[in-house]
Formats: sequence, C-alpha cells, structure tokens
Amino acid sequence: MKKSIIAAALLAASATSAQADTIGLYVGGQVWDNEASGLFGEAVSQINFNLEDQQQGSYFVAVEHPLPLIPNARVAFTTLETNGMTTLTSDFEFGDQTFTAGTDVNADFDVSYADYTLYYELFDNDLISFDFGLTLRDFDGDVAVSSSGVTGKLETDEYVPMLYVATNFGIPATPLNVFAQGNLLSIDDHTLYDYQVGVSYELIENLAVDVNLTLGYREVKLELEDINDLYTNIDFSGVYAGAVVHF
Repeated sequence: MKKSIIAAALLAASATSAQADTIGLYVGGQVWDNEASGLFGEAVSQINFNLEDQQQGSYFVAVEHPLPLIPNARVAFTTLETNGMTTLTSDFEFGDQTFTAGTDVNADFDVSYADYTLYYELFDNDLISFDFGLTLRDFDGDVAVSSSGVTGKLETDEYVPMLYVATNFGIPATPLNVFAQGNLLSIDDHTLYDYQVGVSYELIENLAVDVNLTLGYREVKLELEDINDLYTNIDFSGVYAGAVVHF
C-alpha cells in the first residue's frame, strides 16, 4: 500500500502538469536470469552462504511531458530474492540468534526494492537521448538465517537516494537501438550501483503505440553497511529479456 500511494502521487504530480495530448506513457518489464555471489551478516562477521542463481522480475511505469522545468516521473519495482546454505566454521550471530560452529544454516535473502525517480531529458531526438535525475530507492524485504527451528531475521526497510542516468542511441536505417541505464550511490555507509546495457528492437511503431523488445545485461551491487544491523557485499548479475510499450 505504501509503495502504491507514493507511486501514484509521483506520477500524478508529473502528469497533471501537461496537457493530455502531449503526455507519453511508458510501461515495461523484464525477466532477469542472474547469478548471486558475496557475503552478508552483521557488523561482527559476514559469511558466504553459497547463494543460488535465480530468475528475478522487474517492471516500471514512466510519464514524460514536454515542459522543461517540471521533471518526468518513473516508478520501478525489482525483486531481488535468493537463498543458500552453508556449514559454519565458527559461531555466527544474526538477528538476536547465535548459531554454533559446525551447524548447517539456511539463508533466505530478500532485498527487493522500489525506485521512485524524477528526471529531466537533457536532449531527445531520433538518434540519441540522455536523461538525468534522482532516485529514491525503497528497500522493503527481510533477510533470515535459520537452523533446527531457530531463525534470526533482519528487516531491510530503508530509503536510499541515488543518481539516475539513462541514454539511448538509435542505429540509422534499422529498427535497433542501443541503450544504457543506471543508478549509483557511493557514500561512507553504502556503495550501490544498478546498471543495465542492451539492445532494443522496434517491433511496432505507429501513432497509437510503440512496442520494443529488449535484450541486455544487468548488474546490481549491494555493499550495504548497517541497514537495521544488516551488512552485505553481494553482486547480482546476468542477462535479461523484456519489452517496453509506449503510448
């Protein structure tokens, strides 16, 4: 409910600032086949849980308009879930629980998030476009470690600001475009990036609707320090396929 209210307010603030016949609405999604690797835990220790490769889902809605002083709006949701298992070589504390050395422990890792972005199109034509803005990333999940009926859990409910950039290059005389998009944050507490590069194919292009098929590579880096006592240094990376519809 919280995400829905914020998303509706952000999109409405952008859309109501322009006439209906000048608004562009974009809806898109992707299936992301990624590999997960890295460590997580609390401040005292982080360990490798041999996280499994998973398929993740992501989708977005964006509203664009021609008024130069009012930003465009974009809302995106990404699942980021995996699990793993390891045998502890030393005692491990997590979520107010202590797991002893020699114990097999399971990990359920969910740091799914919503992105609320306001951005400007610095230039936009048939050959090239470039967007720049700010994203508020809302982590909303939990991470759990369990063994023999005992579970330690930490919530990941926190907002993190990030820079947003996106660019698109049209290949002349073809229905193909090359694009890149990313969010970035690097401060004392966190180092985060989330970027994707790929190629899109214009399947349908007319006055009513445009449909583009996309294929690309995406990587998410989560180096988090102290989100409700959670510390991570994890990478998710892999190929994805998706589609974008423009009304």
